[in-house]
Amino acid sequence: MWLQVSLFSLSCLLLSIQTQAQDRASLHRSNDPSGRCHYTFTVASPQESSCPGSNSEMDRVLSRLTLLEALVSRLLAGADEGTMTGVGAKREEGLQEAYSQVTGERSQLQQDKERLNRQIQELQRRLAELSQEAESLRQKPCQQTLTSLDTQHENRPANDHGYDFGNSGYQEMKAEVTEISASHLFHEGSHNFTGCGELVSVGDPVSHRKAESITGKYGVWLRDPEPQGPQYTNNTVWRIDAVGRDVRHLFAYEDMDQFSRGLPMKVLVLPEPVESTGATVYRGSLYYQRRLSRTLIRYDLASEYLASRMDLPQAGFHGQHPYSWGGYTDIDLAVDEQGLWAIYSTSKARGAIVISQLNPESLEVKKTWETNIKKNSVANAFMVCGRLYTVASYTVPNTTLNFVFDTATGVGQAVSVPFKNKYSYNSMVDYNHAERKLYAWDNFHMVTYDIRLGRASHGRS
Repeated sequence: MWLQVSLFSLSCLLLSIQTQAQDRASLHRSNDPSGRCHYTFTVASPQESSCPGSNSEMDRVLSRLTLLEALVSRLLAGADEGTMTGVGAKREEGLQEAYSQVTGERSQLQQDKERLNRQIQELQRRLAELSQEAESLRQKPCQQTLTSLDTQHENRPANDHGYDFGNSGYQEMKAEVTEISASHLFHEGSHNFTGCGELVSVGDPVSHRKAESITGKYGVWLRDPEPQGPQYTNNTVWRIDAVGRDVRHLFAYEDMDQFSRGLPMKVLVLPEPVESTGATVYRGSLYYQRRLSRTLIRYDLASEYLASRMDLPQAGFHGQHPYSWGGYTDIDLAVDEQGLWAIYSTSKARGAIVISQLNPESLEVKKTWETNIKKNSVANAFMVCGRLYTVASYTVPNTTLNFVFDTATGVGQAVSVPFKNKYSYNSMVDYNHAERKLYAWDNFHMVTYDIRLGRASHGRS
């Protein structure tokens, strides 16, 4: 731009000189090449308006100036247009990129907001259930306990100081009577057993054995609560290491002492491979799920043959509806005072836990209940007195039993019974009603828990 202005100024100067020369005479003073001063006097001709050929040089200069001005104008115009186009394109590209980024972040924030809203709703629902249950427990059990104590206090002998409720000896005797093993109360064929009640506490885990290799990270171990025959008794311990693709070995130990030492008295080879940690032992038979199928198998321990097999109708298998820890725990077989159970889920139930009571001989389904407990939201489950209990977490050291479902009433509710995962990877929990214990496999460790049931429910069989 400065070049264009300079050229324009030069043109104006030359034209001004020419005009002034035509209007009046002028005197010029300048030095010659040798440095001497020269005076030049110029007078306009009164007859001739111009001298032929005298302005040719000036015309050529003016023509060149005009062409140069035009060229500079075109160059400057093209440069400005190109610069503006490039700047505009870069600006548009930057705006488009920023818009895409903002749109993506907005979508992600919306998803996070919806997820947090769902979590808040679920927590509010569970809080309401726990609050209702806590209020119920504050009112009902306390009233029963006070009534019972008042009745005993009124009927005690006036001179019997040993009967004082504050006496430590009496408290110890009462606790011992309360903890009488169910095996002393339960007999085969007895339908008048009234030792059942709601589970109110789970003791600390007691470790009995640690697996020697990676195949023992998780598995099944338990004792038969109702053994049949002299070959295997209620002291016999059974164990299956469940890690592997072709799990078939069933280890038998004479008693808990031999089990703790790792000295099996026999190793049985099963006819079909085992799927995961859902097996159980009951009335002289091993019950388990065949690998990669919904087929249930009853294996007779005394004769060592496959006694019966049956597909569990519509049951998910091999990772369709496992517990939260995985392990293909789709079908979990359990035993309690009322018999043999299957804990599983179906496509119809949309992942909610389904409970079926099974015929222990034929494995046919006798009756089924559908709960509203999502199977993959709990770590494990077991049956006690016809009630399903679920474990909240398999890794949290101090977790809880968080739900119970009563098959007698068809009603489920939230509970909060403390439960400990001592070794932080609990993959199997089963109940032995003869011992009133839970058997569990916690990260290579085989442990048991003593449990305590509440007041007996005489209305249950």
